[in-house]
Amino acid sequence: MTRGTPARDLAEAKVPSLAEAKAPSLAAIEELALEAFAQLPEAFRRLAAGVRIVVEDFPDEETLTEMACESEFDLLGLFRGIGLAQAGEVVTGQMPNMVWLYRRPLLDYWAEHDETLGHLVTHVLVHEIGHHVGLSDADMAAIEAAAEI
Repeated sequence: MTRGTPARDLAEAKVPSLAEAKAPSLAAIEELALEAFAQLPEAFRRLAAGVRIVVEDFPDEETLTEMACESEFDLLGLFRGIGLAQAGEVVTGQMPNMVWLYRRPLLDYWAEHDETLGHLVTHVLVHEIGHHVGLSDADMAAIEAAAEI
């Protein structure tokens, strides 16, 4: 048996995993988001208690129009609900506070930038929950830095 060059052996060792790789599913992105949330500082998680995380492929047309998006790839995530600063008595029929993560725009952004998908999902999650909590960009950056991602 003859061996190839070390570089060729290394390349051949990596090809099967890439050749069989698929884009993460909605469920995989949701799992990644839940894992990311669990790694955030406890005080931040307490402030975000009750916020639901929903993963969809793209924002709906109403959201794209409301957010003045030029493309369905423009929005990576979105918080909808009543922020803590505006919170008061719960009104009948009021929807729960929710963060949407949009899988296809996230994957497109990930493909174009040099960061891990886990870091990107964490960043968007912190940013969107940060809107709920009323945090500044500096506060959100500090929370991301404290996360174990």
